[in-house]
Amino acid sequence: MQSLNRRQFLGTAVAGAAAMSGILGAADNPAETPLKLGLIGCGWYGMVDVEAAFKAGGVEVIALCDVDSDHLSQSADKVEKLQKSRPQTFKDYRELLAVPGLQAVIIATPPHWHALQFIAALDKGLDIYCEKPLAYDIREGQAMLAAAKQHPKSVVQIGFQRRQSPAFKQVADFIKQGNLGRVVQADVQIHYSAGLKDTKPQDPPASLDWDLWCGPAPKLPYSPQIGHMAWRLEKEYGHGHLVDWGIHLIDATRMILGESVPARITASGANAYLKEITTPDTLTAQFDFTSCPVTWRHRLWGAEEYTPEVSNGIFLFGEKGTIFAADDRWVEIPKGKNQQRTAHEAKADLGGLHMAEFLGAVRTRIQPSGSVEQAFQSTATVKLAMIACDTGQSIRFNAAANQIENNPAASAMLKRPYRKPFIHPFAG
Repeated sequence: MQSLNRRQFLGTAVAGAAAMSGILGAADNPAETPLKLGLIGCGWYGMVDVEAAFKAGGVEVIALCDVDSDHLSQSADKVEKLQKSRPQTFKDYRELLAVPGLQAVIIATPPHWHALQFIAALDKGLDIYCEKPLAYDIREGQAMLAAAKQHPKSVVQIGFQRRQSPAFKQVADFIKQGNLGRVVQADVQIHYSAGLKDTKPQDPPASLDWDLWCGPAPKLPYSPQIGHMAWRLEKEYGHGHLVDWGIHLIDATRMILGESVPARITASGANAYLKEITTPDTLTAQFDFTSCPVTWRHRLWGAEEYTPEVSNGIFLFGEKGTIFAADDRWVEIPKGKNQQRTAHEAKADLGGLHMAEFLGAVRTRIQPSGSVEQAFQSTATVKLAMIACDTGQSIRFNAAANQIENNPAASAMLKRPYRKPFIHPFAG
């Protein structure tokens, strides 16, 4: 890297960090009237989001909703300790959305509930922070995108926290300045050893309304392996590791490359080791984007032992060298033998920054970085990979029409039928 370019690059990075610091500071201004928030989904990550909001400052959580009464009471206790007043509690999200004075809602339910709750919140004129993926199926995502366009005054942030990563932002700037040359190939991976819960069908906990938890999705017999938190690896609820966790790095890769949705997707996976789960514990997918192919790989077993330092991250192979990027660091390697590697640390509280950006956007009425359109593109990308894997076929996707071409079996998977009495929001 030329010295001038390095100075320019570091200046850009510092300016970005200063701007984000300003967002955090604005959200913590004690003179501001507290924003009145509600939370739908009081499990693990819902409360992580709430704590991030309190850390950013200037909020009051006035309502909580969950279909598990234990989650609801425990979360209400925690919020009461944090703000000295107890929020209202509800089992039905529609009752929460009707609370007088509510300004914004955090949606942290499993993805099969996102579409109905998101659209209902927009119809109430609320601002929304919604966890990823945007939706369970691609047609739901289209309906959510259309609803957001119909309510342009509502501020929406989708939970792609890696968009706040200084490491990924620095890599994107580094590449834009031409330091890597043309990116020829990207490899993306998150290998980890998944722990399994009891897979035996059994009665749900007395505190949990399992029928309502399943909602518009198929109602499977309850087991701890498909209940709280563990639903991520169940096909009917989370649809697997790529859709749940890998989507973060696919979104970051799209951001770095300036890409939208791939035109062709190929995927192959298997339950090579974890026979009890219903999504692949081993998966390879290739996304043919306009600029370059991107390959995803994961293993949920024997995952980290050999190369733990690169078990979670993005490789970008360019004409002038290679970059490995993770949430909090990146390494540049010039092309050629025996070249010196340069490591950069870039640590940050990504969840805190993302929530602070949302709260700042609610106050300024400027849309934040995690837009519905970007979330739709990342969600469609990973869902198309699962469709390719489930059908065993390479598929071509027309992004302008949001259609899979010349493949009726794959096209049918763009929209999952809803369980009665729920009605799918996509009417097309």
